[in-house]
Amino acid sequence: MTLNNKQRQYLKGLAHSLKPVVLLGQHGLTEGVLAEIDLALNHHELIKVKVAAEDRDVKKLIMDAIVRESGAIKVQTIGHMLTIYRQSEQRKIILPRG
Repeated sequence: MTLNNKQRQYLKGLAHSLKPVVLLGQHGLTEGVLAEIDLALNHHELIKVKVAAEDRDVKKLIMDAIVRESGAIKVQTIGHMLTIYRQSEQRKIILPRG
């Protein structure tokens, strides 16, 4: 699934008031963190993940791995914050048509 511009803007608006659900710490991206992200996506569909990596390249690699492993779509990244979306079985967010 891919998002068009209108859908991406809609999700950015919804995500604006959200607090990060998962915080990546010093241990980095572990199986436990991925399981937590999966649970959060199943429950909320749209979540923020805070990646506290100092090195810009390492942070980008971690964010790309989160998107790939979770099967989600990257909505946006701002600083250390990654916003991702994955549709669940019981759709909670109705996306606008493109």
